[in-house]
Amino acid sequence: MATSYKKTSIKTYPRITEKETSDNIYWKQLEVPITKKEYGAITDIDFSPTEPYNYAVTNSTRVQIYSSQTNQITRTLNRFREVAHCGSFRDDGRLLVAGSDEAQVKLFDTSSGSMLRVFKGHDGPVNVTRFLQDRVRVMSGSNDRSVRVWDVPSEKPLMIYDEHEDYVRCGVSSMASTDIILTGSYDHTVRMFDTRVKGSAMTVDHGYPVESLVMFPHGSIFMSAGGNVIKVWDALAGGRLLATLTNHHKTVTALAFCSKYQRLLSASLDRHVKIYDVASYQVVHTLDYPGAILSLAVAPDDSLLVVGMADGLLSIKKRKKDEGEVLVKKKKKASFRYTLAGKTHMPHQGDLVVEHKRREHLAKYDVYFRKFQYSKALDTAFNPKLTLFNRPEITVSVIQELIRRGALRAALAGRPHSYLKIIMKFIRRHITDQRFAHTLTDVANLLIDLYSDQIGQGTELDHQLDQLKEVLGYEMLYMKDLLELMGAMDTLFSAATPLATPSNDTATTPNIDLTPSTSAQAV
Repeated sequence: MATSYKKTSIKTYPRITEKETSDNIYWKQLEVPITKKEYGAITDIDFSPTEPYNYAVTNSTRVQIYSSQTNQITRTLNRFREVAHCGSFRDDGRLLVAGSDEAQVKLFDTSSGSMLRVFKGHDGPVNVTRFLQDRVRVMSGSNDRSVRVWDVPSEKPLMIYDEHEDYVRCGVSSMASTDIILTGSYDHTVRMFDTRVKGSAMTVDHGYPVESLVMFPHGSIFMSAGGNVIKVWDALAGGRLLATLTNHHKTVTALAFCSKYQRLLSASLDRHVKIYDVASYQVVHTLDYPGAILSLAVAPDDSLLVVGMADGLLSIKKRKKDEGEVLVKKKKKASFRYTLAGKTHMPHQGDLVVEHKRREHLAKYDVYFRKFQYSKALDTAFNPKLTLFNRPEITVSVIQELIRRGALRAALAGRPHSYLKIIMKFIRRHITDQRFAHTLTDVANLLIDLYSDQIGQGTELDHQLDQLKEVLGYEMLYMKDLLELMGAMDTLFSAATPLATPSNDTATTPNIDLTPSTSAQAV
């Protein structure tokens, strides 16, 4: 009885990948982004606090309301002659307020799109507008350095604050109080105002022009973003600095909460969105985008992440549904043609059982190994049209099998220059990899031995060998630098070792293997 063929053993190597955490898994559940091109830079995005969590996108001279279900525009508010800013919903989602470069604040009905109020009084573009928690007052901040609180029914300003010394760029109203508001300015300060008094209740210095503010619902802690810095402040302690986050390398433009205020998101001009754990303020995940980011927002139920960029690109990422939410379709009953009769039948004692053995599938190189066609097996391993060429561990395993069988010399002999070019290109690419260096060094030496009579005649082989020499020369330089670094580290460790300590607890240098690689030694 013929024995089964033993397949070629492919050595596997551990993959160095990012450590999987619960946050990585959670944020990888976002689907492929839906991208839309708007009319201008997207300066603000705001989600309605009520279901179905539609969101407003402010860009150019309009505020567009998108459906969270279809991600299509359901309403366009275009009653602006100049650039609009900061379209934000009331907490019931029925009204929306926005500022503009016309130095006006406009109030809209989100269901009909009609404009209900126009608040006039600022002398410069209005950059920030928010509803207060009592629903009948609106705050606004402008380039005229003032912060105003408006009465919605009468369209009159109730309070005017002129304490900022530069443009007021951002603001937020407290969810814990109907009278507390925060504003950030390009004068590097964040000021807290109580609408019951005329002056500011607290001022903190961020150190950079302030671009964005967020506050926890309890109102005791808030964050400010400006420059490449995010700072965390304790309002109850009079503005005490709790933490400073410097994980971006360009200006941070937007902040937002998600996961029921357990995570903080920051967006920057460096094209990254970073997610922080608010318990430790450590980065737990990072998202990359194709352009400089100006705004971002997350749906209250974390179902959507919407990001706006300076080039007018809107990125919408929807979270995949949980397995429990997906309706499992009823499996269609198999037709009579494809029903395997007797599949569950159990044989009785004395029955003759004929086992059906599936045909063993062999890789193409194993097929040739089985027929002792070693040259064809090597051809398969180096065929650029196959995926094997992009998986060096398989190609090297085939070479090792040829070495084990003593057939590598015969498989390499009598090759045309076009084929030697492919082999030399593979050796040049992977000989500096410690996993393959020993095997590929043997192959290179064997090639030089086999084709020594053709070396020095100006052939393609000479060109390939010159390139291999150059690669190995660079590898030797790297090893030389590493050995010099090792000598410097030895000096530092020996200087840090106590001289008069007779015990065995003396400091030892770490066991770092910086010896030259096999490929470098082969030059």
